[in-house]
Amino acid sequence: MTVGFIGLGNMGGPMALNLVKAGYRVQGFDTVKAAQEAAQAGGVVLAATAAQAVQGADAVITMLPSGPIMLTVWQQVIPAIKDGALIMDCSTVDIDSCRKAHDLAAARGLAALDAPVSGGVGGAVAATLTFMAGGSQAAFDRATPLLSAMGKSLTHCGDAGAGQAAKICNNMILGISMIAVGEAFALADKLGLSRQALFDVASKSSGQCWSLTTYCPVPGPVPTSPANNGYKPGFAAALMLKDLRLSQDAANGAGAQTPLGAAATALYAAMDQAGEGGRDFSAMFERLAEGKA
Repeated sequence: MTVGFIGLGNMGGPMALNLVKAGYRVQGFDTVKAAQEAAQAGGVVLAATAAQAVQGADAVITMLPSGPIMLTVWQQVIPAIKDGALIMDCSTVDIDSCRKAHDLAAARGLAALDAPVSGGVGGAVAATLTFMAGGSQAAFDRATPLLSAMGKSLTHCGDAGAGQAAKICNNMILGISMIAVGEAFALADKLGLSRQALFDVASKSSGQCWSLTTYCPVPGPVPTSPANNGYKPGFAAALMLKDLRLSQDAANGAGAQTPLGAAATALYAAMDQAGEGGRDFSAMFERLAEGKA
């Protein structure tokens, strides 16, 4: 089976390589030379253009920075995709762009899926990503073997756009909860409570959450968290800001009240404006501790 893969960056590159490892022929395209070279070294067949990458492919996957870019690419490649192929986007994009992409595929008679991911670069490399998918059950069933080669948790969330809706809501929870955990540790420092003591209590009681137990924002308690590696991202603050802004656009469009989502967006916007967007999003703790938030 041949897969066209467009977008071979920090996430897309490892995903494409895992498809190669699973036995698929992967035709890839990216505009960045370093990404091209890394993909080619792992067995991806490089294409000169995005349209060339999809020629003859049974399935096409895109992993791109934004909704407008994703739509532009889909408009370019859909005419070149063979009849009956599956196309799916694994980017995190706005709901409106996502639904327009589904319409483009439907007009061409192609099965389509929005299947954004959670798990970061580490999950992409280890093939342990979580996929949340929107589209028909038939499209999801066709995509399942591909998704299983790149991840460990697959959820069909509903019709077109449901995958993006799930991703946006999930990451709003994540952004808010990381700030809450950071505030708690900053307060503990002021009160003279050791960070380890707070972790030992909260991780076993009602304060337990992923932002604490897996991705603890202070050095020490969770050795694998970015806090123990100088806040080198896993998940950059600028990307969290992007997702939070998507959540607020979606909330405004749907007439939903998300006051904590709005507050989290403002805090990460300030972090980004301060030149810290390239740090891991959990470095918000340091801004809280230093009174910069």
